[in-house]
Amino acid sequence: MRSALKNIIYNCRQATFLIEKRIAEKITAAETLQLHIHLAGCSVCKIYQQQSILINKVFVGFKNSDFKLDEAFKKTLNEKIEKEINKN
Repeated sequence: MRSALKNIIYNCRQATFLIEKRIAEKITAAETLQLHIHLAGCSVCKIYQQQSILINKVFVGFKNSDFKLDEAFKKTLNEKIEKEINKN
């Protein structure tokens, strides 16, 4: 039990996944509890959640075909995101 709780508290990767999943669809009660526990102690993920909700509100109504990112930009962005996520 102790390691499971520790895993929830320190797992920003899982928290950001749950934040995005909750925006896209319904998450389970267990996932909601995990996210709530994590967000209680992680200000970075709280900010991520606020920004993600805002971005989602801004882009609602746009079609996927309206946005195209160049492959080099996507690669650089993914590398930066991975680097930041792995800091924790």
